[in-house]
Amino acid sequence: MGVTVDVHQVFQYPFEQVVACFLRKYPNPMDKNVISVKIVEEKKDESTGLIYRKRIAICQNVVPEMLRKVSILKVPDIQLEEESWLSLQKRNMAIRSHCLTWTQYASMREESVFRESVENPNCTRFHTYGLCLLHTYFMLFLVMYAVLELALVDQAGLKLTEFCLPLSLSAGIKCMHGMLSKFVC
Repeated sequence: MGVTVDVHQVFQYPFEQVVACFLRKYPNPMDKNVISVKIVEEKKDESTGLIYRKRIAICQNVVPEMLRKVSILKVPDIQLEEESWLSLQKRNMAIRSHCLTWTQYASMREESVFRESVENPNCTRFHTYGLCLLHTYFMLFLVMYAVLELALVDQAGLKLTEFCLPLSLSAGIKCMHGMLSKFVC
């Protein structure tokens, strides 16, 4: 059994600004479900300019305390791995993420792309596709609850990115190519 999510969105901001806000949006007091995000690998291909990053996000376990009486749900947090490939030359960033928790019961993956709009270079197109496959029917209800909560966190993250964009403009923040690779704008 599986659940899919397919989202298309256009941000009314330039590519560098959208990507920078996306990469630095967590942790944030507006969304307490994401506790931390740590870069575990980062490298740049000097010939192509492609920047590769692997990050691990630690999220609060959103399963209600009552349901955590089931031993496998007694984990303190949920871990997600995200890999990204940023090409400033091609004006796109591909992202692939998956859940590292409860993998014996469910597979959760998401693939996303930020791309400069062809019609308007001051806009950025975003597309994400997520899939959750459940491996056992026994855990269906419990894992589905957690998956739906994580999907809500993901939607809140898009809203958080959109919220921070005008704030970065009003604060006079400028994104530069060299600084973007360090998530600093």
